[in-house]
Amino acid sequence: MRWYLTGIVVSGFGTTAMWLVSGIWVKSLTGSDSLAALAAFALWAPVLLGPLLGTLADRVRRRPLLVVLDLAMAALLPVLLWVDSADRVWLLFAVLLVYGAQGAVHEAAEQALVATAMDEKRLGAFNGLRMTANESTKLIAPLAAAGLFAACGGGTVALLDAASFALAAGLFALIPVREERPARPESRHWWRETTEGARLLLASPVLRPLVATGAFTMLLAGVNGAAVYAVVDRGLGHAPAYAGVLYAVQGAGSVLAGLVTGPLLRRIPERALAAAGLGLFAVAVGVRALPYDATALAASAAIGLGMPWVLVAVMTAVQREAPAEALGRVAATAHTLVMAPNALALALGAGLVALVDVRVLLPALALAGTGWAAAVTVRDRRARDRERERERAAGSASVPVG
Repeated sequence: MRWYLTGIVVSGFGTTAMWLVSGIWVKSLTGSDSLAALAAFALWAPVLLGPLLGTLADRVRRRPLLVVLDLAMAALLPVLLWVDSADRVWLLFAVLLVYGAQGAVHEAAEQALVATAMDEKRLGAFNGLRMTANESTKLIAPLAAAGLFAACGGGTVALLDAASFALAAGLFALIPVREERPARPESRHWWRETTEGARLLLASPVLRPLVATGAFTMLLAGVNGAAVYAVVDRGLGHAPAYAGVLYAVQGAGSVLAGLVTGPLLRRIPERALAAAGLGLFAVAVGVRALPYDATALAASAAIGLGMPWVLVAVMTAVQREAPAEALGRVAATAHTLVMAPNALALALGAGLVALVDVRVLLPALALAGTGWAAAVTVRDRRARDRERERERAAGSASVPVG
């Protein structure tokens, strides 16, 4: 699957560049901060329709779907060369909405393809490497995109992103996997197929608590993200640009997280890794309330390390537990349920930061996160004890009585 990982790096670089530049582009043309923020929302909004869009990943073969999706974006992005004035900004928003919808289908198809092509025991390690590949691009792409935009404008960044999609399509086409054509569903009603994915996820005793843990983690992450500038300004006494340093350190922590996730999942189950990741993340958020550069940097690294553990645990569990014929829908539903709270919390956090001192807010988030992690750990331990009791009972029942 080296072609797949290379494709992730290539397309991830272009996507990160476009995500950063879209807001800068809108701001430079309109002078409006609200429209610049709306650009990021337009790119993210289609994730809310993830369960509906993910149904497509179960109706066709996944590898050809990835190739077509990437080629379509490579053909669409050059349209942005016409966005050179404020009255054409609507075209950028339209492309960003399509971009977000393509990403939702792409994510579902990727997860389903990996589950089909990979041995189940290697899923955790591979998902960790995937996380590392994604996060690595975020260390380089923002600086490159900002410099390219300043020198050549947004159209050049759009062309770079189009080229990355075209190259990724070629790399995905080289993936050596054989897929059977999906069986024709009994019902051709799109909405019924979508709700089936949600029903399978909510009915699973393994996936339901894991997805809830992921959603709660991202809820805390959204509030924490909204507080970062207050931490930099009020807590550390630095200019807002110092937030970039904290994000860079967090990105380095996420790269490390991807490398160690595989070995961890070979030793502990997904629910234990999710609890450990949430606990580490929550403690680090609380430490951010301390007014010291050293603790702020260490907390950022720990946040980058802990949060991906939760996300990879959820992703791996979905790939193992969901039926192959519904994996795209279940993966898309899980992705929406986990990521939607983050966007809502960003808005909530903006209000909380204005009303509550971060020295109170961040420790409160830490208490909530560690409490949830402790509850997951206790439930996991009880589940293991029940499994051992069943195994002992089955073993004693199989021993013949003299």
